[in-house]
Amino acid sequence: MTTRHSNTLGALGLLAASALPALGSPPGPEGSAETPLAPGAFVAIVDRAGGLTSPVGVTHAGDDFQNSGHHHLLIDVTEPLDGNEPISQDKSHLHFGAGQTEARIELPPGKHTLQLVLGDAKHYPFNPPLVSNKITIRIR
Repeated sequence: MTTRHSNTLGALGLLAASALPALGSPPGPEGSAETPLAPGAFVAIVDRAGGLTSPVGVTHAGDDFQNSGHHHLLIDVTEPLDGNEPISQDKSHLHFGAGQTEARIELPPGKHTLQLVLGDAKHYPFNPPLVSNKITIRIR
C-alpha cells in the first residue's frame, strides 16, 4: 500500500488498538521472547476513519500484566527482530511506553516503511511476535 502524505503523519492513526484479553492476570515470564501471546491478538496501522478506536490490552512500559503490552513503531527497519533482545530505542524504533495509541511523527520527504510491534513490559517482542503488516508511504 502506498499512501501520499505531507511530511507529518498526523492523519494516520499509527498506533491502533490491540485485541487482547482484559488486564489484571498474573504476569508471564519476564523479559524474553517467552512472553506468551494471547490467541486472536493483533496490531494494525489504520486510517483514523477506519474505526479502530478502543485500545484493549495496551499498557505502559513496565506494567507487567499478562496479555498486555505497549507499541513500538519501526520506521524503515529491514532487519528482523531478535526475540532474545529488547526492541531498540532510536530514530527507527520509536517506543510508546505511556500506552499511546496514536502519534504525530515527522519524517523527511521520500519513501518510508512503517510497522508496529507490540512489546511486553520490558520491551521484548511476544512469542510469537505480534506485528502489523508493513506499509509503505511516500512523504512529499
